[in-house]
Amino acid sequence: MTGSFMRTFWRGAAVLVLAGVVASCSSSDAQQTRVCRSTLPALNATARILVKRVEAGPVARSLRIDYEASVDGAPPAARFVICRFAAEGLSPNKAELTELATEQGPLGGASLYLLKRYYLDSPEGVAGDPGSTIATAAPEIPADAAYLLQQLSAGLPRTAIYGLLAVAYSLVFGLTGRINLAFGEIAAIGAAGTIAAASVALALGSTAPILGLAIGLVAAMVAGAIYNAVGGFFAIGRVRARSTQPSLIATVGLSLFLMEYLRLVQSPVTVWLPPVWSQQWPLARAGDFLVTLTPISLLTAGIGLVAAMALIAVMKATPFGRAWRAFADDAHAAALFGIDGDRLLIHTLLLAGAMAGLSGMLIVAQFGGLGFAGGFQFGLKALIAAIIGGIGSVPGALLGGLAVGLFETLWSAYLPIEARDVALYATLVAFLIFRPGGLLGLRDPTPRPV
Repeated sequence: MTGSFMRTFWRGAAVLVLAGVVASCSSSDAQQTRVCRSTLPALNATARILVKRVEAGPVARSLRIDYEASVDGAPPAARFVICRFAAEGLSPNKAELTELATEQGPLGGASLYLLKRYYLDSPEGVAGDPGSTIATAAPEIPADAAYLLQQLSAGLPRTAIYGLLAVAYSLVFGLTGRINLAFGEIAAIGAAGTIAAASVALALGSTAPILGLAIGLVAAMVAGAIYNAVGGFFAIGRVRARSTQPSLIATVGLSLFLMEYLRLVQSPVTVWLPPVWSQQWPLARAGDFLVTLTPISLLTAGIGLVAAMALIAVMKATPFGRAWRAFADDAHAAALFGIDGDRLLIHTLLLAGAMAGLSGMLIVAQFGGLGFAGGFQFGLKALIAAIIGGIGSVPGALLGGLAVGLFETLWSAYLPIEARDVALYATLVAFLIFRPGGLLGLRDPTPRPV
């Protein structure tokens, strides 16, 4: 089961990894670019700045910015600046400026210190970033369409995260008829595994984002699978009561246990990875408004899509998938045909935990980190997505994740954001009343008898 899934997953992930390598090689680090751009107003106090080009510098860990500085009554002057930084990749001090040179020569140590201490680290320095030049090659579209496209592109990663977490709920519920409320904390476990793996890679001297995130992905899936299999086996597999309430209460206890465990192990202080592949790729424009998409957002959504397609393939065309569907439809008949229910449950918990752990890795890649209690909100909204899509159905869970992600994106774009969660919970109530089986389920409280 896991071998089939991993083979399918890695075939698709290899393409995305190659895209990440191309993204990392073809463009500069966005955080370093912002710091270097922010020095331009200090170097040209009374001039208007127009950034023309950003490229790799002549030495390691450096970049060059070509720009024009114009003053009223005088033609624009072509100038450049070369910034060198302390580190690169996933290093926490990669945005520390160590050297700066212009067309007039290198800046002295005292001047560089004063620039960093009294300008770059000040609110004025952050606000003084002249930004990048508008990509004239981007197609022109209406302003309303540009705004909508920007919101949709920004919501892609969150949709992928909800979809993978919703799948975890559906895998377990479809097999056992029980809900594991600890999947938000399993995602936090995956996030902690990603941070730990990236830290180990840094300690071994590797700052390459692609290596750190690849190791973090494996660590997140393994950690999520193990923790969910052990916790779920006792909270679900060993609670044999006819009613689902004892098992539900047990998973609440598991959720609280994992939350407190994370607080003690990683401390209440959230560890953040520096942003990677966050440069803005132009998609379209409406006047001066540029619609952009970051490589990490595309990579995050792509990994979620690959995982979803691999999981659907596993559920449809592997012995595990056939056994899962047979046991979910009729457990007694499946047992008569030789399907081991306990073994199938362990495999299902492993797969569901891997999906939840992977969602935690995507959270870290996209947002930088996740606190010990931060998984609860993601888990709760993913449960809503699973119910709306049809809990117990893997395609339904993915559809529900897409629906909840779009709902949050569009509501945040056009309606009061403070009422967004209230509206989402109200939508859940409406589904439970009028279509309790979800979009791909039946009208019964569950998609099918379990």
